[in-house]
Amino acid sequence: MKFIGRKKKSNKPTPKMHVEVSPKKFIKPKEKMRSLFRLNTLVLISTLCIMIGLFCISYNYIQTKHELAFDTMNRKIKPKDIAKAEKKKEEPKQQSQPVQQEETKYEYIGFLDIPAIKLSKGFLDRNSKYNNVDRNILVLKESDYPDVEKGNLIIAGHSGTGPKAFFKYLYKLKIGDIAKVTYKGYVYTYKIVNIEQQPKTGTITINRNYEKRTLTLITCTFENDTAQTIYLLENTKVEKEES
Repeated sequence: MKFIGRKKKSNKPTPKMHVEVSPKKFIKPKEKMRSLFRLNTLVLISTLCIMIGLFCISYNYIQTKHELAFDTMNRKIKPKDIAKAEKKKEEPKQQSQPVQQEETKYEYIGFLDIPAIKLSKGFLDRNSKYNNVDRNILVLKESDYPDVEKGNLIIAGHSGTGPKAFFKYLYKLKIGDIAKVTYKGYVYTYKIVNIEQQPKTGTITINRNYEKRTLTLITCTFENDTAQTIYLLENTKVEKEES
């Protein structure tokens, strides 16, 4: 009988494939941190140097311009101007007087009041040297005073801006608004019945009812340099001024 046994394992090693691998370079963490720190430091120093350089250039440029401007101004100042400035410093300051104190010098013969625009202004005799639009409201030579029956009081004034633009708000008035004239102890109440514009030609045409006592106000047209506006008012009441 033939005995079949297990095959005995061989003790010889199985040949293995050999693969050569190139050695991997290993960077230590500390060296990596030092390298990164050196790079950041270099960038920071370079940035600071650039900023300092720009600042120096800008400062020199501004300083040069400042000195040039200062020299230019000194050339323009004349010796007389310097003497005047020094003299002004030595003189005592005088108190400025309000404009209203100047107005008290005028001898007003009457007053014009328009409540709708809060206007209250005195007017002078037609022959007064201060009866002009550069100082007051102007009573035209062709005017009649309010106490003249069926007369027409004609008053002109500046509009626009400035301290003498007494009629600057006349453009806000409308038909039916009231104006009052105080003259020689009586108050004459007028009502606007017509508002019209006419070109600036040096003359105006007043279209009024000659059977009534009237008041005519004239000024430049608001936002129109080529026209003037005429406000025609008719007398509705006369009453004694309250004392």
